[in-house]
Amino acid sequence: MKETVSFSDRMAEESAASSTPGNENASPSVPPELADQQGPAAFAVRCVIPSLYLLIITVGLLGNITLVKIFVTSSAMRSVPNIFISSLAVGDLLLLVTCVPVDALRYFVQEWTFGEVGCRLIPAIQLTSVGVSVFTLTALSADRYKAVVNPMDIQTSSAVVWTCIKATAIWIISVLLAVPEAVYAEIAHINYTDNASFTACMPYPQNDEMHPKIHSVLIFLVYYLIPLTIISVYYYHIARTLIKSAHNIPGEYSEHSKRQMETRKRLAKIVLVFVGFFALCWFPNHVLYMYRSFNYNEIDPSLAHMIITLVARVLSFCNSCVNPFALYFLSESFRRHFNSQLCCRKKRHRERSTSYLLSSSAIRMTSLKSNTRNTLTSTTLLNGQSMRQEVSL
Repeated sequence: MKETVSFSDRMAEESAASSTPGNENASPSVPPELADQQGPAAFAVRCVIPSLYLLIITVGLLGNITLVKIFVTSSAMRSVPNIFISSLAVGDLLLLVTCVPVDALRYFVQEWTFGEVGCRLIPAIQLTSVGVSVFTLTALSADRYKAVVNPMDIQTSSAVVWTCIKATAIWIISVLLAVPEAVYAEIAHINYTDNASFTACMPYPQNDEMHPKIHSVLIFLVYYLIPLTIISVYYYHIARTLIKSAHNIPGEYSEHSKRQMETRKRLAKIVLVFVGFFALCWFPNHVLYMYRSFNYNEIDPSLAHMIITLVARVLSFCNSCVNPFALYFLSESFRRHFNSQLCCRKKRHRERSTSYLLSSSAIRMTSLKSNTRNTLTSTTLLNGQSMRQEVSL
């Protein structure tokens, strides 16, 4: 469906549509009066901004692909929280390969270039990615709450299967919630001068002023405020449980319980860091979108307005990059696996060297001439490998 509207009536709605998590594809992101100019501002729009987007895509793909590869290929890393984190990484990858390139393209071309099918599919895919991220963080918080409240529970194979089912259900729910984006999105033909116009992908019908307001409020509630409120409740109870149990561990379980509790506290901190990054990175985008939706007749399509929008977008996109690197600094086990993935040749060399040393040690142990130092060295190596296999994050 195509409709013709005047630039003065639609420019503000274009700006509002361009910052929603579900549809960041309205054009043009560059003010028409700036598009044909030369100078520092035009240079920033045409060169610096696309380079920034390329950096986000490259760093995000490197971190998230490596994270998923580690959890898929390493059986020692397949635990309940790691399954959720892997699903979170896949959702970030989906955002990086759909939303970010499309948004970056807006600084090169003034037209919507993906047709009506793209106008319906791309916003739905993007909103699905946002849903997977926030709903997975909520599920992770619930999992950490159960782990801290019941520290004696032992992870079983059925728990891993059940977690996979939960992760799949999150994806299905996210897709279903994004279906309205595909149903109601439409291409609008916008005239901004007597002889010039552009096409834009709009996330909602343009025949009612209430649509942008309803859309922005629902997006904020479903994809930000409600999940973060639930997460806050979980972490409030986690904090209470940790404070209460700090000096109340049964003596017969003291050593094992303390070690297990420390591990689960560390995992809870990791999830909390993920949640904090999500809240920080997406808050400006949500606020800006709601402000525009309720004041779209007063929006100024100026360079300053474009810069504010750009900062909000880039910040939200950066959220898809930070989780693997946060995990790298917070998890010794993940850091070791991450380094080995980036330095695979060195890893293979170390494995061959270790294998040779263990074989040599075994031969020396069976020999009448083996000494105590060789025996202790072999035992230490074997015990070290066993201990490392027990750690998942």
